[in-house]
Amino acid sequence: MPKNNKKPKFRLISAVFATVCIILVGDAVAPTASIGNSQYVWWIVMLLGFFVPYGLISAELGTQYPSEGGMYTWVEKAFGSKWASRVAWYYWVNFPLWVASLADLVTTIIMQMFGIEMTWPLILAIQVFYIILVSVLGTLRISQSDVLSNLGAVAKFIFMAGLGILGIYVLITQGTANPIDSWTDLLPLMEDGHFSFVGLGFVSLIIFNMLGFEVVSTFSDDMENPKKEIPKAIIIGGILIAIFYLLPSFGIGVAIPLEELQTDTGLIASYENLLGIIGFSAGLAKAIIVVVGGLFIYTLIANIASWNFGVNSVIAYAAEDGAFPKSWMKRTKNGVPYVPSIWTGVVALIIAIAGIVVAQLNEDISNLFWTFFSLSLVTLLLSYLPMFMAFLKLHKKGPAVKNGFWIEGGKFKIAAFGIVPFVLTLIALFFTLFPEFSIAMFSENWPLIVGACIAVMIGEFMVLHVKDGKNLTTTKKEESLNAHN
Repeated sequence: MPKNNKKPKFRLISAVFATVCIILVGDAVAPTASIGNSQYVWWIVMLLGFFVPYGLISAELGTQYPSEGGMYTWVEKAFGSKWASRVAWYYWVNFPLWVASLADLVTTIIMQMFGIEMTWPLILAIQVFYIILVSVLGTLRISQSDVLSNLGAVAKFIFMAGLGILGIYVLITQGTANPIDSWTDLLPLMEDGHFSFVGLGFVSLIIFNMLGFEVVSTFSDDMENPKKEIPKAIIIGGILIAIFYLLPSFGIGVAIPLEELQTDTGLIASYENLLGIIGFSAGLAKAIIVVVGGLFIYTLIANIASWNFGVNSVIAYAAEDGAFPKSWMKRTKNGVPYVPSIWTGVVALIIAIAGIVVAQLNEDISNLFWTFFSLSLVTLLLSYLPMFMAFLKLHKKGPAVKNGFWIEGGKFKIAAFGIVPFVLTLIALFFTLFPEFSIAMFSENWPLIVGACIAVMIGEFMVLHVKDGKNLTTTKKEESLNAHN
């Protein structure tokens, strides 16, 4: 009998939920809320200056150049294989760092949920289980794990909206933990009424909360009509994401004084504070915290599972050009590149184990989540810079396909769409590495700076093995990779 190669198709509603599951990340809400009252103006600025153009750019490139290679394909078409391989390297290296940071966050949430302290062997066992689980899920196509991502999006809606609703109620009845004493408290780049560059370091947190639209374009092969469904998923998902980011950020701002907010425990602590202020009994509040914590942990699993296919597909394309070992091109019978997922798990395990060992030797290192998350953020931002320039170059050539999404407008509008998010990303990257100009900053931030430099050097070494130019056309790549499907 002939083999049935027909794949399960990804419906629009599933694409919307996957968009939300990918981009709406609960682990970054508390760090963003640490910005303070000026976060609301920052959100408006970044929604207009980054979120909207980035989403529309992803829709145009994803439908004009549909490919599981995503950003790799777009940058390769614009600037050749070397630049595309740089994108792939930074895109991948952030992933195990992020997975390791979330593994640490899972154990922190569990201890906070139940009010317990765990021994390091138990912490290690839970982190190993989490990393292996998300790595195994990385061997599935998005259309095979759409139930996981759909439920992940719903779980995010529940606990993020719940925090926002509690915050609104407490604000009306009790007031806020962070009152607005002056209109200058709402202004970015202001500190105690004076101009300060320190706030620019916060831009990266908000940008991180908005990233992931390009992953949706890697689902094109699983959709019935990607030219119509990708833009719709991005637009509908984008609106929902903006709403459900602002709600929990507001709730945290109402619940916890800024100076007491912790980047890893802030979300659960906010629920505890708000429930206590409202007057919930200790037993009921504890039960709600356990439910919320469970939903949070589930979203940390679903989030990585949704990102896996997009990241692994980009790496498989880079392996074609020699930036990664050829074995990283290997695919399952369902066409999923599984070797990158294995290596993501291996590297994440090494990072998690090393982090636990270092924490045992040095008690001053307590927030491993923030340490791993920061380096992950830097490498991820590096991967996006070429994409905006690729958009400007490819847009000049005109539409590549009929009926694909296309950003209309004159030269000034198109230039603004590419340059503004590029500049904002560059600013975010710089001030994440150098939040202020002082000797004290270097003494505190040197591990992040050194880690970023090492990542760049390794990336440049890998690019040496890549032939310059488009040595293998995207069409041939598609034929080669689709042969596995």
